Amino acid sequence: MSGVAAAVALAAGVAAAAWLLYALARRRVFIWLPAYLRRLARPRPRHAGPLHVMFCFVDHFEPGWGGADLDRQRARVRRWCEGYPLLCEGHRDADGRPPRHTFFFPDDEYRPEHLHDLADLCREGYGEIEVHVHHDRDTAAGLRARLRAFVRTLADEHGALPVPPASGRPAWAFVHGNWALDNSRPDGRWCGVNDELTVLAEEGCYADFTLPSAPDVTQTRTVNSIYYAADDPARPKSHDRGEPLRVGGAPRGHLVIVQGPLGLNWRWRTRGVLPRIENGEIRASSPPRPDRTDLWIRTHVHVAGRPEWVFVKIHTHGAPERESAALLGPATEALFRDLEARYNDGRRHVLHYVTAREMYNIVKAAEAGLAGDPGQYRDFCIPAPAFDVAARATAP
Repeated sequence: MSGVAAAVALAAGVAAAAWLLYALARRRVFIWLPAYLRRLARPRPRHAGPLHVMFCFVDHFEPGWGGADLDRQRARVRRWCEGYPLLCEGHRDADGRPPRHTFFFPDDEYRPEHLHDLADLCREGYGEIEVHVHHDRDTAAGLRARLRAFVRTLADEHGALPVPPASGRPAWAFVHGNWALDNSRPDGRWCGVNDELTVLAEEGCYADFTLPSAPDVTQTRTVNSIYYAADDPARPKSHDRGEPLRVGGAPRGHLVIVQGPLGLNWRWRTRGVLPRIENGEIRASSPPRPDRTDLWIRTHVHVAGRPEWVFVKIHTHGAPERESAALLGPATEALFRDLEARYNDGRRHVLHYVTAREMYNIVKAAEAGLAGDPGQYRDFCIPAPAFDVAARATAP
């Protein structure tokens, strides 16, 4: 090769490397990539018996998205109430349960009729309702007041939240609007509360289900984990690191953080070159696929010491028309069919469709040292909400 040709080849290689680094930096991969690579380097923990897969579908459910008027909001809610039971027809897990959807409903979009309709859907066994908050430039006192009002409404008016006898107050899971849990955006937008983890815990929240948020800047350095986060009111993003839950462990910090899968999907590439970021989001532009399902399960999110129980939490924004058309259509039906065909044979894999609350309960059962069939621990420490209890009491 001539000197000129070598120089051209070198320049092309440098340009390609620079472009790759730029593309990765734009997607903020370097926030979480080191932790992801460290996890890949570890040997996968061995276990005896089948792998139990806890599958949880978390929905940032916003019927008012895009400034929708009331008629459009009603149509969005109605589409789910009518379409979801049809989607689930013929689909059951190892416990005989249909796919279960968790609707994280935003307090700023509350209308009694929306919650009444969703509660009816959940009462039939198709899911549960949890807490979702959008806020900006807020204070701890302001957030606390909003949470108290909304939580009481969900519990008292709709029976949508459980009330553990030991505390006598509603218990609930949380998803943060715009991903900005604990004021985690560098510009301070979409939150404002550095001690948000403390406020959430003191108001009855037992776990956060916001993450992963990649490629957003709010993504933590901790990935593919279930861990305790301790609040530091002096700084934002206190949940950037934490203490993993483990068998025989004890509660630490303020809040349990339940993360969904995050990684690189080399079998589904952007422009045929860069691997896609796999963040467990399902939408019209990112439909479920068998290779994604495999990656979610291989990510192996689990409680340390209980590797035979794997927790798969995926997420969506399911209310807008474009998304609901995809989520309530053939692609999601194919996802359920694939899960039941390949991950529910009873020998190598056992499938459990769970809500966010049920997933948390099974996590805590693992921490307490319980083993065997995790399906029996759906109500381990946080009881079912009132509408769910009523449904079970009247079920044939």
